[in-house]
Amino acid sequence: MDENARPVTRRRLLQGSLAAVAVAPLGATLAGCATGGGSNTAKTGKKSSTNPFGLAKGSAIDAVIFNGGYGYDYVTFAAKEVDKKFSTNSKVSPSTKIAQQLQPRFVGGNPPDLIDNSGANAIGFSTILKSLSTLDDVFEANNYEGTKIADTVYPHVKDPGTFDGKFVAMNYAMTVYGVWYSGSLFESNGWTPPKTWDEAIALGAQAKKKGKYLFVWGKEAATYYQTLAMDSAIKEGGPEVRLALENLKPKCWSDPNIQKVFKALETCVSKGYFVPGGAGTQFTAAQAKWSNDQQALLYPSGGWIENEMKKATKSGFQMKGIPEFTITSSSQMPYETIRSAAGEPYVVPSTGKNPAGGKEIMRAMLSKEAATNFSKTRLAPTIVKGLVPADGFGSTALQSQTQMLDKAGSNVFNYQFVDFYGINPDMLVPWNSFLSGKIDAAGLTSALQKITDKIANDSSIKKNKVTS
Repeated sequence: MDENARPVTRRRLLQGSLAAVAVAPLGATLAGCATGGGSNTAKTGKKSSTNPFGLAKGSAIDAVIFNGGYGYDYVTFAAKEVDKKFSTNSKVSPSTKIAQQLQPRFVGGNPPDLIDNSGANAIGFSTILKSLSTLDDVFEANNYEGTKIADTVYPHVKDPGTFDGKFVAMNYAMTVYGVWYSGSLFESNGWTPPKTWDEAIALGAQAKKKGKYLFVWGKEAATYYQTLAMDSAIKEGGPEVRLALENLKPKCWSDPNIQKVFKALETCVSKGYFVPGGAGTQFTAAQAKWSNDQQALLYPSGGWIENEMKKATKSGFQMKGIPEFTITSSSQMPYETIRSAAGEPYVVPSTGKNPAGGKEIMRAMLSKEAATNFSKTRLAPTIVKGLVPADGFGSTALQSQTQMLDKAGSNVFNYQFVDFYGINPDMLVPWNSFLSGKIDAAGLTSALQKITDKIANDSSIKKNKVTS
């Protein structure tokens, strides 16, 4: 799940409860420890072309991986390769609450050597930048096949993990955001996937006649509809909408394009086009109402959704994806425009005991064998290009992602402010209320603006200024 998968991120997935993580205390605590010195007690080895980071043979490597839509055993796969080559002892642990579990370790100067900082409870990057290793040397190293890693990855994959000019997060999965549906269900009913919000609302009326709903949501993933709303508004109004949000501008949520999408969603809520009870339903259980029970027709998510729901998807479902809707047929950006970026941000704390081990697992993950294993088993592309066959390993969802990327061409965008400031947990609260019909579009707008204004007006939080 961004979130996501996520990312969303990712994916924006797991959260143990709806209790919001307080941004200020977390930021203050981690910022305070960011300049503290951790004790790096690991032995070091001699650097070479086959050991570019000086990993000591026989050393221990500690990795904590977000256990969301992609699981975590794909990292275990790569770590085993490292252990074979260097006789190391890698421990790969899953987590669904990255911030809660790892904050004490950052404070204590003993963070893991490798972290997948993803999910609804990811640590805001603004709070830990000073305690992260730069990763340029990973891309300058050769992969396990002997080719320079920088020459094997898609363009611009460093961008989502670059803050203040420093590349500190390797985003591993190429995430394509879209709206997902059952190809077989649509074909049997003669339905056409909608391109605009008016078409989506009209489809909701057709679904209701069949005793079905248009959308569904779960409490930890309510902000998937925020992602859908922002993406639709950005496509309709152009980059200025995105830049206002990224830079936490006053009244950024009152942009007319955003408001039109909020009103469209408000219509869907008032007409009963959402499966009721989402605020009290765990997100994968809610998603199963779409993928397995087919109570709902559409679900906004990142490309991780197929793998996440592979055990709860109806046989013959034929999962497919389309770009998010525009408001009108004359949007500033073409309908084919998508939000897509490298996701699943992997970081190596400089205060960990074995940073070289964290980087070596990264290098293993970027090998042809490990990246192919991820795509084949997770049904999603990595940042390593050219490894997904035309048939998508038999996955209609993976085929859809490839098609969406091809049709979008250069019409691709992304944004980072939710992840950078770690505000997804706060945003979940008003979104669950809105989708439940407890607040209207005006109430949602006010709540979201208060969240972004709080960050914008806090001088202790370093801002990530975005200009393009």
